[in-house]
This record gives sequence, structure tokens and C-alpha cells, in this order.
Amino acid sequence: TMTIHSEEHIVDVHVRSGVYSSDTIFDYSRGYIATRLFSRNACFIMKIKKEYIPELHEIGRLAFERQTMKDVYSPNNVWAQFQSGTSRLGHLKDWVLYGKRIEKLCTGLPLYQ
Repeated sequence: TMTIHSEEHIVDVHVRSGVYSSDTIFDYSRGYIATRLFSRNACFIMKIKKEYIPELHEIGRLAFERQTMKDVYSPNNVWAQFQSGTSRLGHLKDWVLYGKRIEKLCTGLPLYQ
């Protein structure tokens, strides 16, 4: 499911698919995306790059296209590949940078950037 909070510039995406379940927050006001993978008990954070990530006003349209047409070609499909690396638990300075929504999603989990 996807919830778009236009006034807050936030998009919440919840994927419920057994071992592949995840929660993702697109925080356009802070410029970060955080994904919590439940199977890995970890949180991945990346900077929003405008050349790869759709704008807030486009993401709802893309989701609608995907849902209604099931297999729509779009140059704006979002795919991210995370590579293993070092992790750390979030500190106060991280939460100031990433914001309360990402803090709520990722507190207590290893953070990968």
C-alpha cells in the first residue's frame, strides 16, 4: 500500500509479502529514503537523487499506472540495489538529519547508507 502525505512531502510504502515484507519512507522535505527490510532486521537509507527518483507529484500517478496496467513501461521505475557494508546504530545527529519519520522507522536497527 502507498500513502502520500502531500502537505508533509512524505510517501509511505508498505509491502506485505511474507519474507519480502518492508516499509519505506520517501521524505522529500529532507531528501532521504529509508527502507526497513523485515527479513534482515535492518534499515537502509539513501539520498534522493532527482535524476533517478520520481517527484512527489509523479509518484502517485506511477503507482496508479502500475496497479491498473500491471506491467507499464516507465523510465521512472524506482529500483535500488543495496550492497553489504558496515552498519551502525543511529545517533542523535543522524535523527536530526533524517527526521522524525525515518527515526521512528529505523530506531534500534542497524543503519546502512
